[in-house]
Amino acid sequence: MKKALITGYRGQDGAYLSRLLLEKGYEVYGADRAGDSGQWRLRELGIEGQVKEIALDLLETSNIIDALEKVKPDEIYNFAAQSFVLISFAQPVLTAEVNAVGVARLLEAMRKAAPKAKFFQASTAELFGSTGSAQKNETTDFHPRSPYAVSKLYAHWLTVNYRQAQGVYACNGILFNHESPLRGEEFVTRKITTSVARIKKGLQDKVTVGNLDAKRDWGYAKEYVDGMWRMLQQPTADDYILATGEVHSVREFIRTAFAAAGIRLEWKGKGLNEKGVDAKTGKVRLEISKEFYRPADVKELVGDASKARKVLGWKPKTKFGDLAAIMVDAELRRLEGRKVKL
Repeated sequence: MKKALITGYRGQDGAYLSRLLLEKGYEVYGADRAGDSGQWRLRELGIEGQVKEIALDLLETSNIIDALEKVKPDEIYNFAAQSFVLISFAQPVLTAEVNAVGVARLLEAMRKAAPKAKFFQASTAELFGSTGSAQKNETTDFHPRSPYAVSKLYAHWLTVNYRQAQGVYACNGILFNHESPLRGEEFVTRKITTSVARIKKGLQDKVTVGNLDAKRDWGYAKEYVDGMWRMLQQPTADDYILATGEVHSVREFIRTAFAAAGIRLEWKGKGLNEKGVDAKTGKVRLEISKEFYRPADVKELVGDASKARKVLGWKPKTKFGDLAAIMVDAELRRLEGRKVKL
């Protein structure tokens, strides 16, 4: 039986990966922040109590070494991070401590205490930043536009360095936006789908968001964790992009999510005064606020996952419109007290 250690295991990706590995017969150990509320994800996935919790804090090297010596993992998946781009502008030092130096502590602890383990680092499409609208592949230059992206860039290159200089089996998964009903409500997609369901049920009047014109490559997180696992099954470590190759705006996601709930939006006004109006009732359902704009945003991100398709045999299956509908359906089921499809 293989052993896997997942940091940030109560987050979206960690929870989906935990279920996948348990289904494959792994003994799964999970580490996360003390008191974190993500336990609901494990409960909805039907795996609560099946992951063995272990204390591990990326801010403390000796604690990481102790955890690795205790578990003796075959595979390590690192999802622990300060993962909110907007917050990183207000908390750049904390973001660097966790996302950058924290990964250095983890890799060095692994080199000393678990040198034969295979390591996966959750990298991000935000690394590419402002490098144009063309599809990004593994050779595209990076141009990070936020403290979050800069911290992740350090972790990305350090993972490459440990692979090349230290002989550690270490992979980066450059993950483009991937969503699901398990996404945190702080993220715009889940904020939108939660609000849409509440509006449909008459529990909320409207939702307020930021930049409608940001364009992203959105996939289904449940499918992406399979790609992560496949990376660590290869004979040699490498870096891979996971993406759909399609780009859609936040505006499109909003329109599609409302449509999934049977509400057709019309757009009125311009700039910060633009509003989304229910075409049937005339009620304002969406407004814009400068509060949710980033100091420096990335206009468009779309990925080329041809390497993952060729080497890993991985490809996304869920289409953009279906993803939005899946997320809205999950929110409606939660409000109605029905089982969520995950």
